[in-house]
Amino acid sequence: MGLLNWSTRPTAGVGAKKPQVNILRGLLARATTPLLPDDYLHLLNPLWTAREHRGRVVGVVKETEDTATVTIRTGWGFPAAYKPGQYVGIGVQLDGRWRWRSYSLTSIVGSAAEKTIAITVKANPDGFLSSHLVDGVAPSTIIRLAAPRGDFQLPEPVPGKILFVTAGSGITPVIAMLRSLESHGQRPDIRHIHSAPTRDEVIFLDEMEARAEKTPGYDLQLQLTRKMGKFTASRLDEWVPDWRERECWACGPPALLDAMESHYDGGGLRDRLHVERFAIARTDHGGEGGTVRFAVSGREAEIDGATTLLEAGEKLGINMPFGCRMGICKTCVLPLAGGYVRDLRTGEERREGERIQTCISSVSGECTLDI
Repeated sequence: MGLLNWSTRPTAGVGAKKPQVNILRGLLARATTPLLPDDYLHLLNPLWTAREHRGRVVGVVKETEDTATVTIRTGWGFPAAYKPGQYVGIGVQLDGRWRWRSYSLTSIVGSAAEKTIAITVKANPDGFLSSHLVDGVAPSTIIRLAAPRGDFQLPEPVPGKILFVTAGSGITPVIAMLRSLESHGQRPDIRHIHSAPTRDEVIFLDEMEARAEKTPGYDLQLQLTRKMGKFTASRLDEWVPDWRERECWACGPPALLDAMESHYDGGGLRDRLHVERFAIARTDHGGEGGTVRFAVSGREAEIDGATTLLEAGEKLGINMPFGCRMGICKTCVLPLAGGYVRDLRTGEERREGERIQTCISSVSGECTLDI
């Protein structure tokens, strides 16, 4: 058993369909020290690596003026299976450093068997990476990938009656669910309310309307806000009279999700509502700002009370662990080696010795992280 551990240690943490593959990779790494097999394989194919998940952009297709679907061919070790509704971490090298964000997968597992996945990205005026993916990323670009994660998914067996409430790019995890249901021949009774400013800004409009026309049990209601006003949870009784009998999956802007949670809480039905947030649910309790030090990296930054520790580290080029970027998955947890930080959602202050979530915390005065 000791020999097995010694053999596989160079590839620890890298997924493989067959465990013996990592034994071979580990032995090759031992044999080529101080270099690794990756140092040679990278010259042949950048996707051949046991150190990290990688992918290659193979296509970018515009969905709307500010939205595009990016198709990626995955490399060694990337999981062949994931659940519709999950998200994946994407790392792109820009201006000499890696920028990371998470995006919902809009492909389904059948595509993974062909070693491709897809994400659909809406360009955010304040989001440099999203704009680059929509308008600037070139085919053949090599990117880094984090394995699919997330609990926003349909259970098995699939409920007989479902309600989807989506807005804007909140359609992305739900379109994967709809595609998966269709591919498996599953046809539950679905009511789907989708909100967008205009028809031109509805992502996957043609696909959803075609599904509504040809698929029994799928009912689509578009709420075009410039003409019809914003969606309000209080109108569920009018739009979906039996909403209390349905399991609901909702994804969209924080205000919409807050309203849905309040409405379901008020009806004593919170356990029937499943939400996916793309942004931190911040309160007015920001940190005071100050100095954040990264002990292992030997770097520091002055930040304001609205900038997260994760964002601060990434701006310095530090390889910060992350997952959902919203305080849900706990992937970003690090020990607080000194000082104080404040949770941007609750205002709660944390101090030296505690483990903190860097994606939802900012500095209060000064702090030091062990990274």
